[in-house]
Amino acid sequence: MKTFVPGLLATLLFTPQVYATSTTDLTVKGTITPNACGSTISSGGNADYGKISAKMLNPDQHTYLPTQTLRLRIRCEGPTLFTLSTFDNRAGSSIVNSLHGLGMTLSDERLGAVAFGLSNPVADSVPARTIISINGGASWRTGSYLGHAALTAIASADGASVPIAVKELDADLGIYPTIDHSDNLTLTDEVPIDGDTTMQLTYL
Repeated sequence: MKTFVPGLLATLLFTPQVYATSTTDLTVKGTITPNACGSTISSGGNADYGKISAKMLNPDQHTYLPTQTLRLRIRCEGPTLFTLSTFDNRAGSSIVNSLHGLGMTLSDERLGAVAFGLSNPVADSVPARTIISINGGASWRTGSYLGHAALTAIASADGASVPIAVKELDADLGIYPTIDHSDNLTLTDEVPIDGDTTMQLTYL
């Protein structure tokens, strides 16, 4: 071995390079988490408002559709710190920046907005509360907002406003749609209410 290795090194060092080379980066990423979590929403996450007559909409103010409440269920393999947020698949169609869009009319007008909120959280069979952060988790305060403009986490009902590790979470998911002034909308044809949002669970 002592005579073989220097000979090999000499070959590598003194062989002239004839061919030009190019390089391509290969990145391998991922996260190993101590506990995995899964989430489900009742009714398949669908809130159907059926057909709404254009005549029922307010011409000069927002029309607030009835609140619907679904049930959010999160199950983790063990106590886990996590936050909830959303991704608006109809981005750019909301009449309120911090809320979620409901799609566009055929005349490319923003139809309205929908807000989401969590209430009555129960963490590991104990009543809890929801907290939100608008600065990436640097500070927290009590709040029910669930959306893309803040992080939402679970805190103890009577403790500090800091996230706690949870294994099982059940909560009500409120859905609050709003339609813009009908005077701002072209409603000569049927317009679908087309909100589409993805809830994201992020491990801390």
